Amino acid sequence: MKVTLVPSTVTGGGPEHYQYCSSAVLNDSIAIDAGCLGFCQSPQEQAKIRHVLISHTHIDHVASLPIFVENVYDGKRDCVTLYGSAAVLDGCQRDLFNDRLWPDFLTLSKNRDAPFVKTAPFEAGQTIELEGLKITAVALNHVVPTVGFVVEDPHSAVAFVSDTAPTDEIWEVAGKTPNLKAVFLEATFPNDLSWLADVSKHLTPALMAAELKKLARPVRIIIVHIKARYQTRVMAELEALNLPGLEIGQFAVPYSF
Repeated sequence: MKVTLVPSTVTGGGPEHYQYCSSAVLNDSIAIDAGCLGFCQSPQEQAKIRHVLISHTHIDHVASLPIFVENVYDGKRDCVTLYGSAAVLDGCQRDLFNDRLWPDFLTLSKNRDAPFVKTAPFEAGQTIELEGLKITAVALNHVVPTVGFVVEDPHSAVAFVSDTAPTDEIWEVAGKTPNLKAVFLEATFPNDLSWLADVSKHLTPALMAAELKKLARPVRIIIVHIKARYQTRVMAELEALNLPGLEIGQFAVPYSF
């Protein structure tokens, strides 16, 4: 399985890369979230992505979705498919594709031989198969309905823990998943802003470390979703934890599992 974290800015480099929005691409054809998906690479490269799974509707996870849909549309019957919970698909309709912020591609796609985009409900607890990957959506603990994803191929599995406060089910599912190789996990705010993490339902390095104790198996832990303003502080606190297998996410550099 190949996983590429999509960059959202040209500033910084390596572990110092600032990340303002969230997107990841699996095997060049499946995206998890679309915060920056439509802002990176050429339209031709973007068009290799045929499936987009949205964890939740916060802007850093959907900001470029309308741009992406426009970029990849080629007037043919086979279009990109958008997967999400009822809350996600409703939010995309009301708040993005609403003929105010952007043309209503969802309505325009109905009863067309060449739709702009298709939608497919994908609720927490469900599993689907796409492009040879088995993907399970798992409910998380965030301020809007949010899911993480456990992704499996015949040889490996990876968990994408999206925005969340302390939670349990994702660790239960991941812990029972054979061949789990890595977890992409957030550490959003520094420890001294734990009050902000609490109200926004995110993790600090200390909270993240407590969450990892629920997994109870050694895998790579790849940290993402560090707020750019606090990046230096969060990274220092992560290093001080001295946890084996912990690393900072690298963007535009494919991971292989």
